[in-house]
Amino acid sequence: MKKIAVIMAGGSGARLWPKSNEKNPKQFVHLSGEGTMLQNTVMRLIPFIEYDDIYIVTNDHYVDLVRDQIPAIPKENILGEPFPRNTAPCMALASTIVKEKYKEEEIVLVALPSDHVISNVREFHNALDIGFNLAKDKEAIVTIGVTPTRPETSYGYVQINDDAKGIEELYEKGVRYTSAFAEKPDEATAQRFIDSGDFLWNSGIFIWSMKTFWEQFEEYLPEQAKLFNMLRKHVGKDFYRGVLEDIYRQIQSVSIDYSIMENADNVYIIDSTFSWSDIGNWDEVFRLSMRDARNNAIEGEVVSINNYNCLISSSGKMIGVVGCKDLIIINEDDSLLICNRGHSDDVKEVVDFLKRKQINRFL
Repeated sequence: MKKIAVIMAGGSGARLWPKSNEKNPKQFVHLSGEGTMLQNTVMRLIPFIEYDDIYIVTNDHYVDLVRDQIPAIPKENILGEPFPRNTAPCMALASTIVKEKYKEEEIVLVALPSDHVISNVREFHNALDIGFNLAKDKEAIVTIGVTPTRPETSYGYVQINDDAKGIEELYEKGVRYTSAFAEKPDEATAQRFIDSGDFLWNSGIFIWSMKTFWEQFEEYLPEQAKLFNMLRKHVGKDFYRGVLEDIYRQIQSVSIDYSIMENADNVYIIDSTFSWSDIGNWDEVFRLSMRDARNNAIEGEVVSINNYNCLISSSGKMIGVVGCKDLIIINEDDSLLICNRGHSDDVKEVVDFLKRKQINRFL
């Protein structure tokens, strides 16, 4: 069975400003691990999936960045979107291109985000192997779930059905039926999810055959399906770019979760055993970072005196920080962020302000 992967690498990472910015968003910077977020994502797939069978969907502006960071992937496997339109059109574009090269029965690992941190890679590969076989044998949609460890409000959740009927052997491997998908909850709701014991974090990693994807896409997004079927006729031809831009101007921004996963009736989830995190803000970076005896995570040229529970990072110049507690301090060449820990989701408001005022040099 051929293994194919599609990685999404088009986000802006506004909550991780100023290290993540429009010229160099978070997937192209180092936040955790040895390489950039994108490089780490690709390396986790090797050798489970070969370079020639990995596709990356990104914004047109970032195609060259992807090529520079992942030179082993064929240039034709790096797909540029003219405008961001969320995960469903992103996957439709990738599937349109992939469909020209592979049989429709081939299994694809899709919606694999480029800004996640995963440890225990062997367990990750084991979950993928179970998922590939399940997607093939059941002609189903498979998603990877993660057991929640805290009432996280920035993740989606999936409710599981603990019935083992029909999946007895797979049940022992962590396979479950899904009951419902839930968008990012408030803290009280997230706590109720955890207390119930039947919710998993939604990792945003899906596995299905191209045939299954197009059946679901045509059923739940029929108007978009017509447009992408038209695009398929122009793949590799002179008018491809013009047709692609025209289609993206017509389609609505919609997620895979909302359009397909919440509606499909053939969805299974794997309760995985690897460690997973979506690095969406500076609080999550702090949580994943190595810390000193005073619980500070410090990176770069920093003099830290009598600070506690702080994330301090400086690039380009020395900074001194004295007597601070529970702060996030991120210093880049031309921008400085200071905020209380627990409030880093609000960093996006700084980016929104700069956009409104058209102060583009800091974006």
